[in-house]
Amino acid sequence: MTSFFASCPCEHMASYIPYGIYKDSVCSFLQTNFPQVIMWRSLRLVSALGLCASAFSQSSTVDSYTSTESPIAKAGVLANIGPSGAKSSGAYPGVVIASPSTTDPDYLYTWVRDSSLVFKMLIDQYTTGQDTTLRTHIDDFITAEANIQQVTNPSGTVSTGGLGEPKFNINETAFTGAWGRPQRDGPALRSTAMITYANWLIANMNESYVTDSLWPIIKLDLDYVMNNWNETTFDLWEGVDSSSFFTSAVQHRALRQGSALAIAIGQSSVVSGYNTQANNILCFLQSYWNPSPGFMTANTGGGRSGRDANTVLTSIHVFDVEAGCDSVTFQPCSDVALSNLKVYVDSFREIYSINTGIRADQAVATGRYPEDVYQGGNPWYLASFAVAEQLYDALIVWSNEGSLTVTDVSFPFFQQFDSSVMPGTYGSSTPTYSTLTTAIKDFADGFVAMAAKYTPSGGGLAEQYTRSDGTPTSAVDLTWSYASALTAFNARVGKTSVSWGAADLPVSPICSTSKAATVPVVFNANVTTVLGQNIYLTGSVGALTDWSTTDAILMSSADYPTWSTAVTLPANTQIQYKYIIVDNGNVTWESDPNNEFTTSMSGITTRNDVWR
Repeated sequence: MTSFFASCPCEHMASYIPYGIYKDSVCSFLQTNFPQVIMWRSLRLVSALGLCASAFSQSSTVDSYTSTESPIAKAGVLANIGPSGAKSSGAYPGVVIASPSTTDPDYLYTWVRDSSLVFKMLIDQYTTGQDTTLRTHIDDFITAEANIQQVTNPSGTVSTGGLGEPKFNINETAFTGAWGRPQRDGPALRSTAMITYANWLIANMNESYVTDSLWPIIKLDLDYVMNNWNETTFDLWEGVDSSSFFTSAVQHRALRQGSALAIAIGQSSVVSGYNTQANNILCFLQSYWNPSPGFMTANTGGGRSGRDANTVLTSIHVFDVEAGCDSVTFQPCSDVALSNLKVYVDSFREIYSINTGIRADQAVATGRYPEDVYQGGNPWYLASFAVAEQLYDALIVWSNEGSLTVTDVSFPFFQQFDSSVMPGTYGSSTPTYSTLTTAIKDFADGFVAMAAKYTPSGGGLAEQYTRSDGTPTSAVDLTWSYASALTAFNARVGKTSVSWGAADLPVSPICSTSKAATVPVVFNANVTTVLGQNIYLTGSVGALTDWSTTDAILMSSADYPTWSTAVTLPANTQIQYKYIIVDNGNVTWESDPNNEFTTSMSGITTRNDVWR
């Protein structure tokens, strides 16, 4: 890999150079202009060479680490996927174990969030041609998640809130112990991963599979997001029950992508509902901003400072290379995201012993949030990689656009790297652009170097490394740690995912935080049955169990032979449905065609039917 600095544009400097120019600009200068250097004021030439050597040394270290760790991390991910992964014994096909650790902590479960983030990474690798061997794993993941969607669990059934259940046993059965539930980011992340795959399939002439097989799975999750986004949720760290910035942001992305996919495959009836709630979420997202000192409050509750890796993870997981430095969607190079990053990173500078003596413009170890006490409250590998990835993403966009902009909001972030910088836009040919981007690249590499420093010789990535001496601790071989390394390494070499439509989205001046409109519908069916038979209702939307026979809605026979039930359905939506007879496990469908109607905008609707 070619060093970043080898291609770094040099600044045109006179023989006298102020001390305030940072080391990376010094290095860039020395590469081209070393023969003309005479002396720095308050800085001797030998010191400059030392600075330059340090920068090159770090870049070389990170080059070497990414080269050796990439295959180890990829193998670590695949080892934790059933049924054939080396460390995932007992996991069903396509099921991602969080970690093979079974004691202190026991992570031998599958989390919807972790699994979806891992497979989003794998799907990106497959659909961009980076790894064309992953098709079977992806198809297994889709089958596994479709099964898990239908598992009744402590959060409910597929139609009564069960999609918000955060984790399951690795044999696709419900985990019934006490836990922080529901966690509403899972359905959004799962649908985003599958939509990425669906879009690739459509581009490769396989729309029928998307429509017939993928869309019903995706739609269940999107409908859940649409109808539940404004309900409280446990955050991604599972400790705070409130509204969560990460959850809101990934829900917004999912509905935008879901709407676009629905249009592409002719499922237009859902588009209005998805777009309406996406607009509402985007408006709500702006309320997380804390203007002083300039960071996104991670959760609306919980009693903590709000400085949280939640927000950095948000930035990289809503990154859209075509959205530029848009602040509305919290793009990595936006002024709000950069200001937030500085506040987040600085909150760890003085609380970990391993950060002692590190300068204020250098990378440090970071964790989930400064108040963390779980397993001792340590730095997390995925947090270090996330900071680096956000900065690499920012560098990609600045390079594409040929400029960067310093605003009053982002000024403290940029001032770390050039004390003389002022708000304004700097083109790629200017010395300031070169100074800043070179220093920020080195800053980003510093976070990878921090993770590298505390990665054991075999390359295994645990969940955490201790705050006192950096020893790996907590769960071993954390799948999310490996995946976060791989996405950061890709960003470092300029690889990006496809756009999801984040560019130029307007924000409504008035936020509506109400759920999608729904209306009650009473279903009456006149059916003559024999002893032991029951009548069930199923249909085309999540509230009607999406044509499931195993989770279909049992109707009441109190007014036999009229069987009745009442269901709340999306307003102004085309609905198809049928009745089924279930007799000792045997299912009999009424004859075609499907019953069909469009729900009203308000009021109660009654459907009176006779078995066909």
